[in-house]
Amino acid sequence: MTKATTLEKSPTSIMKSLKALLPLLFLSQTVISNSNSCKCLYGQSCWPSSDAFNALASKLSQPLIRPLPPASPCYSLIPEDAPVCSEAQANAHNGTWLSGVPGAYQNTNFEAYIFPNNTVSACYFNTTLGGTCGQGSVPPLGVDARSPEDIQAAVNFAREHNLKLVVKNTGHDYLGRSAARDAFMIWTHHMKSIDFHDDFAPEGAPDTEKHEAVTLGAGVQWSEAYAAAAAQNKYVVGGISDTGSVGAAGGWILGGGHSAFSGKFGLGVDNVLQFTLVNAKGEHVTANAHTNPTLFWALRGGGGGTFGITTTVTYRTHPIVPLTLALASVNFTSPDAAQRGITEYIHTHVTLSDKQWGGYSFLTNSTLFFGYFAPNVSLPDANATITPLFDVLKEVGEEGILTELIPVESFYALLNLQVPNPAGPQVGNKVELSSRFLSRDTALNRAEETARTLLSLDFVAINYVAGGAVLQVDPESAGLNPAWRNALAQVYIAENWQDGDSADTIHAAQQRLRDNTAILDRISTDSAAYLNEASLHEVDFKKAFWGPHYNRLKKIKNSVDPTGLFVVPRGVGSDDWDEELVCRV
Repeated sequence: MTKATTLEKSPTSIMKSLKALLPLLFLSQTVISNSNSCKCLYGQSCWPSSDAFNALASKLSQPLIRPLPPASPCYSLIPEDAPVCSEAQANAHNGTWLSGVPGAYQNTNFEAYIFPNNTVSACYFNTTLGGTCGQGSVPPLGVDARSPEDIQAAVNFAREHNLKLVVKNTGHDYLGRSAARDAFMIWTHHMKSIDFHDDFAPEGAPDTEKHEAVTLGAGVQWSEAYAAAAAQNKYVVGGISDTGSVGAAGGWILGGGHSAFSGKFGLGVDNVLQFTLVNAKGEHVTANAHTNPTLFWALRGGGGGTFGITTTVTYRTHPIVPLTLALASVNFTSPDAAQRGITEYIHTHVTLSDKQWGGYSFLTNSTLFFGYFAPNVSLPDANATITPLFDVLKEVGEEGILTELIPVESFYALLNLQVPNPAGPQVGNKVELSSRFLSRDTALNRAEETARTLLSLDFVAINYVAGGAVLQVDPESAGLNPAWRNALAQVYIAENWQDGDSADTIHAAQQRLRDNTAILDRISTDSAAYLNEASLHEVDFKKAFWGPHYNRLKKIKNSVDPTGLFVVPRGVGSDDWDEELVCRV
């Protein structure tokens, strides 16, 4: 083996002894030709030679990696791989563990690939289904980037050889933008720098501009960022997920970055001060309000994997504040009771927005669960705000209803509370989402109609991650959909399937998602959606994800990436490519 084909040594040992599987897994199922208008794929005659990969490897701080699906050891005939398989199966729903494996995806449907003849290439943890372990959509080769220089070398190599490129950060990815069959991967998971500043000055800013801030490397996860911020007695606006595995300096912020505390402090894009990134030319550049301001505008909501590869993101920090947690769990006594309860619940969001609350909820046609947070609001004040809703829910709910207010010392103390998640594990599932915004106007004037629409669906989640401070920001200040500036919450639906399901079953689930999106659309304005938690099957993704900002974003995209090195599913500029994002159309 040359350095170019050295197998990645995972900290968890999942990659141990898997060289024996490589001949099986890397049998190419792609075409063997390539045209100038198409990107080069693994297995095609244009794919770089071993000598070319050796030359690339000599420029990197780490050996090249050959990502494998996490279930791969379960198909090995090597006895030593049995405990490796057991470890992988035990962590199939552990976001932190999965994020440390370059070939693992937290939404496992994006590990698979459906061929035009409807056969499925996948590698399932459930080995009783029979079949072999296929590579699916897991890129077969990549770079374990530990520095900007690693990324620069990889970007230059991908551009020079016209490779189909994917960028994999960490955490979940509901649009599969970090996966692509036969592509070349740049993996930034190990870029873990965290630096706090008492007087951060963005590059090019006047001397009078100083901020309390934190600079996070591309691979820092929110669990790591929160632990570091707590040690500094500071708060940084970020996401909440199972095990905190979502990346703090990748797709989360580039897609807008919502938080349960957005109502108090704004979205992620309202708190970012500066990006550093490697662009399509391989240059390591800075973007902020003073240096490359046009690119800075686009990066704040234009989407991940589109304008370059972030190396660091700098956020302003905030003082730690106490909060009050409001919990409710309701089983409704009848459909009429559900209609009344959910109508009041929707309408209450207007008041909660004015008070800068946030949180998460789930509902069916007979149940409601929510956990809402009131930052820097006393228990008596929180009680006065939420009691009208609690009173209605008690009237329409069955015996045993839970309504509770809990004072919490800080956000970090909240993370240690064991709050039940009735939706089950967030990662390790085969799932696709679709979403729409709940606007302030809709909640204020159409609560009854909205409740009826939501109750007609089997399951709905509401991320109460807007309103409050989000409404106070100029809609033209960043590249994200300006509909955020009239939104109180993000409403989303989902469809799931199981290991081994046929392509027909998968396509049927996707069709249900389309059909239910049309129902969900009744509550929205201009079909606006949060692009990080949205559908690959949007009728008009440009309108849904960016609204009137799309044309400006595409102009910026074409300026900084004229050859289309960075192209992702339903991303800015993807409309110039075929469905596989391989050939221009």
